Amino acid sequence: MSFYTDFIFFLWLLILLIPAFVLGIREKSLRIYTAVSSLFIIWLVLRGDLRQLAFLALFYVLQLHIVKIYLRLRRIYGRNAVIYGHFILLSLLPLILCKLSGILPFHLFNFLGISYLTFKGLQIIIETYDGVIQEIDVLSFTSFLLFFPAISSGPIDRSRRFGEDYNRTLSRTEYLEMAGRGLEKILLGMVYKFVLAALLHEGVDYFVSGSGWYEVAAYAYFYGFYMFFDFAGYSLMAIGTSYFFGIKTPENFNKPFISRDMKEFWDRWHITLSHWFRDFIFSRFMMKSIRKKWFSTRLQGAAAGFIVNMLIMGMWHGISLSYLCYGLYHGCLLAATEVYQKKSKFYKKYKKSVWYQGVSWIITLQLAMFGFLIFSGRFLELVQGLQ
Repeated sequence: MSFYTDFIFFLWLLILLIPAFVLGIREKSLRIYTAVSSLFIIWLVLRGDLRQLAFLALFYVLQLHIVKIYLRLRRIYGRNAVIYGHFILLSLLPLILCKLSGILPFHLFNFLGISYLTFKGLQIIIETYDGVIQEIDVLSFTSFLLFFPAISSGPIDRSRRFGEDYNRTLSRTEYLEMAGRGLEKILLGMVYKFVLAALLHEGVDYFVSGSGWYEVAAYAYFYGFYMFFDFAGYSLMAIGTSYFFGIKTPENFNKPFISRDMKEFWDRWHITLSHWFRDFIFSRFMMKSIRKKWFSTRLQGAAAGFIVNMLIMGMWHGISLSYLCYGLYHGCLLAATEVYQKKSKFYKKYKKSVWYQGVSWIITLQLAMFGFLIFSGRFLELVQGLQ
């Protein structure tokens, strides 16, 4: 059994949602039930793989102690950059070991959802360093880190936003409206994932071995749209499920294929991931580069920041060459977009014209689809085949 893929999971999900709905319409707190439900469904999904379950439990214990110990040290030593850096590394270490599993002779922390859980732990440490988080409640931390609707592939919530929902009891009217929207999202997500994504996957399989330019182009388009409907469908089901627990998990996609430049694309595609990187990597890179005067202009710093930001995002997906090239490709596109929009008189003159926006949309769509071709690993296969 796995999350949002088979009948047994949805049967158990229905069983869990009924008590949540009853508690919600009776205006009762869902705090304890949310935590218990998350632990139960995680055990149910992973009970057939005790190794994954054990690594997840160890990861949870480590992250809890890392954030609690760092909070204490933060109170004593303040914004000490050396201590902060060590705890960032400690929080990242399980993910690093997991990503190196293909290289190292042993496999550690290789469990479902580790990448997304690591983002949550890192975010708490970063905001503790900033002084935004000053208390760690074990129940709230557990529910936030292990919240089952979004545990395997996001969306990536923020601890303070999650905590506001988690500690609030909705009125009957508010809850009914939220549950209704949640059910709508779950059903739409099913259509996306089990109907549209399944149909598009047939096209992916059909064109996967083609080497003609039109077959490669068709594969890129089928793969790109398949990725969207599969992942957006999963995200909608995760968001809809969370609504039944009173948690308004943020949206993850917003019509990405209508984007007119790559900056807009990443503001619409996998929104919680791109915004996490924007807030916790790109923005901090920019602040430090300005403070340290690494670049002669802010535009140069922004261009470098985009490349660093997206390269790290590629590494987060995995250390394979395809993922690294994917991150570097999008980093260069974002850097080029930033320079062009800031420096081009042509852009400033025509950017609001209908014809310009139409051409920009067409170009952006092609660039995005080529990015999916790189991400899939097919592009590097083609390049190697030419050698």
